[in-house]
Amino acid sequence: MKRFLVYITVFFTVIACGALIVNTSTEKEETLVNVLSHSLETYHFQPRHINDEFSKEAYDLYIDRLDHYKRFLIASDIDLLNKYQSKVDDELNSHSFDFFELSLKLIEERVGEAQKVYQEYLSKPFSFDKEESVELDADKLSFAKNKKDLKERWRLNLKYSVLAKVWNLEQKQEKAKEKDPENYVEKSFKEIEIEAREKVLKSHDQWFKRLNQLNRTDRMSVYLNSVTSTFDPHTSYFPPKDKANFDISLSGRLEGIGATLQEKDGYIKVIRIVAGSASWRQGELKSGDIILKVAQGEEEPVDVVDMRLDDAVQLIRGKKGTEVRLTVEKIDGTEQIIPIVRDVVVLEETYAKSMILRQDESAEKVGYIKLPKFYADFNRNGGRSCATDVKNEIAKLKKEGAGKLIIDLRDNGGGSLQDVVDMAGLFIKSGPIVQVKGKVGSPYILKDTDTLTQFTGPLIIMVNSLSASASEILAAAMQDYGRAIIIGSASTYGKGTVQRMIGLDEILPQSMNDLKPLGALKLTIQKFYRINGGATQLKGVEPDIVLPDQYMYLDFGEREIDQAMAWDEISPAKYAQVGRVKNKVDLVSSSKGRTENSEIFTKIDAKAKHMKASRDMTLYPLSYELFKTKKENDKAENKKYEKIMKTIDGFQVENLVADVEALQSDTSKVARNDEFIKNLKKDSYIYESIQVLNEME
Repeated sequence: MKRFLVYITVFFTVIACGALIVNTSTEKEETLVNVLSHSLETYHFQPRHINDEFSKEAYDLYIDRLDHYKRFLIASDIDLLNKYQSKVDDELNSHSFDFFELSLKLIEERVGEAQKVYQEYLSKPFSFDKEESVELDADKLSFAKNKKDLKERWRLNLKYSVLAKVWNLEQKQEKAKEKDPENYVEKSFKEIEIEAREKVLKSHDQWFKRLNQLNRTDRMSVYLNSVTSTFDPHTSYFPPKDKANFDISLSGRLEGIGATLQEKDGYIKVIRIVAGSASWRQGELKSGDIILKVAQGEEEPVDVVDMRLDDAVQLIRGKKGTEVRLTVEKIDGTEQIIPIVRDVVVLEETYAKSMILRQDESAEKVGYIKLPKFYADFNRNGGRSCATDVKNEIAKLKKEGAGKLIIDLRDNGGGSLQDVVDMAGLFIKSGPIVQVKGKVGSPYILKDTDTLTQFTGPLIIMVNSLSASASEILAAAMQDYGRAIIIGSASTYGKGTVQRMIGLDEILPQSMNDLKPLGALKLTIQKFYRINGGATQLKGVEPDIVLPDQYMYLDFGEREIDQAMAWDEISPAKYAQVGRVKNKVDLVSSSKGRTENSEIFTKIDAKAKHMKASRDMTLYPLSYELFKTKKENDKAENKKYEKIMKTIDGFQVENLVADVEALQSDTSKVARNDEFIKNLKKDSYIYESIQVLNEME
């Protein structure tokens, strides 16, 4: 890193010495483009030539981000912008901003025109008798031919928004009537329609207020991130304000809901739930959910569609003990209001936790360890390490008679790489665990050098589509060694790249201090490879035994992200298979037979197909009766899949004797422990893992 900064500083000292005295804001943008372009081409793991091919990709990304839903620009605007399709590279190299300036002029002009259109349409009632429809998937739409066609598109979208609001208000009215039928004053359809239009108008007023507040720096950030994202989706430019928010999210000290959020196509999407957080404990907010509105307790919710991520985060954050209500769109397209009481992360919930499991009362004991993340305390000596904790849990489990082990890495988003290596070493004598490759030179191999093996019995590692990064490395290593059976969804998340945050202010010489702050660049610098040579990037880890899950028919994880880096492979490391799993073919066949005849897994498969169908159905009817029928059918279909998981007869889940005394000293711990055990007893994935484990030779 130090050598990196020296090279860049020398580069910019040369630039500074020959710089002309120009307008500071223009000079700042030119300097920013210089440092980003040079850093990307020189230091990215997979550098690209900034040429015409690159230009076309960056152009397409920028146009998509500028007007993803195709509600502002028209075909003639795109024709004007298309002249720059192969010139983004030339503009970057010459420090010209003609393309950006034109896009800025066009979008600001069209936003002003659209503001009048929505106000006009929402000033009078819609008729919901006509059988017409609206396409909600922007990827299936072309830009409107002209202003007349664009106005019609606005009419259809606004009509849909009002119709959806009418439906929601009617549902609330029905619930209110059921709750207090004698005193409730029922509203007519006309009154509900007026209220719905007023709410849609208010949300659009808020949206356009945000759009009109976007300044040049905000728009420039979108443009520059279209350039950085052409390299890969995890390489990003952070303007100074966004960098400050990124630092807060890393610190873990902020009281809030505990979710990692990302803005994509104007929507705030939940990427990950933080283990031990308020959201994690509440349980209803899931990765993949889209946050539509945010309310402070019982107050009127604020629409966050097309809101800047940092502004939306400010609404979601808050003091411990206060309630935030999120209106979210689930992956199957349904809406749900999720109340979450803000809190700090309960650290105990992030640590490794073990249980004794038995298939039934007479069955032998199986050890179970839940690991929410690969944690390590880098800031102080003697801090907790997940590898050490897992080692200790294994010792406790063995002492209480568990000769077989399940390690649950579901929803584990990764963490400390060294702890992965140390943890893998608990199950093998010694050897390579993962290969890490930078831009140049041979990959370096992280090895377990401790010849002691802590656990030699049958081992299962559970994963799902949210198991990422470090989780994938551990699962891959155990699979390559033949040390464990991997059980889970069709594939893990597939993030096999490493990023480093570079403060751009550190790069500039003192003579350019007046241009600071510039922000930061998050840059992909390395890639992970299995010891068999294959990358974990994109493909993730494919389990030995695949169980149905709700995301199985959807593109989920790294695969759904634009510009994701490709899978590739390098030479394998030198290692010898342990060969602990001797009857894998029989285990896979036996599990498949049970799964296909399982009522619960059959329902999970059906739910997954329903979710896929719901996501693919993007053409919505705009007549009231057809819309109502569709919503009622969706509601009935979703009801089929409520509470799929139920307590499994005979399944035994017990605390370790060594843990009972510590649990009883804290009533809040007792409550969380009881809930944990209750959920384990309903977990068919764990129960199937026990059955596989008991068949392992």
